[in-house]
Amino acid sequence: MVGLIRAMVRTVIVMLGGWIVYSRFFVSHKLELTHALGGERRTFSASGLPLSYYVSGTGKPLVLVHSVNAAASAYEMKPLYEHFAASRRVFALDLPGFGFSPRHDLVYSPGLYTDAIVTFLRDEVSPEHGPADVVALSLGAEFAARAASEAPDLFSSLTLIAPTGFGGRGANGVSGGNDTLLRLLSVPFWSRPLFDLLTTRRSIQMFLDRTFVTRQADENLVSYAYLTAHQPGAHYAPYYFISGKLFSDDIELVYHSLTLPVLVLYGKSRFASTKGLSAYRDRSNWSLVKLERAGEMPHFERPEKVLELLEAFLDDYALAGAAHKS
Repeated sequence: MVGLIRAMVRTVIVMLGGWIVYSRFFVSHKLELTHALGGERRTFSASGLPLSYYVSGTGKPLVLVHSVNAAASAYEMKPLYEHFAASRRVFALDLPGFGFSPRHDLVYSPGLYTDAIVTFLRDEVSPEHGPADVVALSLGAEFAARAASEAPDLFSSLTLIAPTGFGGRGANGVSGGNDTLLRLLSVPFWSRPLFDLLTTRRSIQMFLDRTFVTRQADENLVSYAYLTAHQPGAHYAPYYFISGKLFSDDIELVYHSLTLPVLVLYGKSRFASTKGLSAYRDRSNWSLVKLERAGEMPHFERPEKVLELLEAFLDDYALAGAAHKS
């Protein structure tokens, strides 16, 4: 038995060593990254970082904020961006550490992402167009909500798609996350090879498939996720996410503090609890819509229904106070 265990350990070590070598010499970490969206791609400065964003169309401003995961980017908001560019001035951010924004080895935090959104609205959107309607996805919803709480004058409304933060984390401020896990993930010898293992095309396909309910994930979404995960420094921000450093313990207090019109669109959730949403059903400024036959990317899975609901809400915020299934 001891001999068998030793043999298994040696096999595992050899396999891991082989993957590290393969990652270093045969996996490209600088694939050609094409633009995720149409229109014009610009940059602005927030927290000393030249962050990237896309802009298209004319009219009342609509700002789109993507989620945070191993392979996130503004591409995650593509169906909304393309549709509303015909009638609105639409902006889509690449958050710090993702897409065309810098992927430096720095401390990523909820504050960093909140500041990026506030600075963007204040410096790039508001001076010319006034307050904006903001739509945010998954963990991006937490950052957008905190931005709306800190700078409500920059927002006309807030739409949260498959938001995190409704599962009950307490009320003790910003979570410390798991420092030990972050240190382990950040060891230079295996940091990038491990990320390469997490972001193979098959791994990305499996993860995104779990965010859909009725079919496989959109093929182009998977392909762009693979491209953006294979850039220099692509592993830095995701490791803060995996270590729990980007989640806030006080997010429910932030949600409770919002007084602007809020729409929540959500489907079947595999990664984030929605049990806490029941506390908002009777709030006059909140609209909750559960989408049947949809997962955590409903704007890809059921785009027509999402666009119908979002257009109705953005027209005059008349859905406020509603709670139903669709």
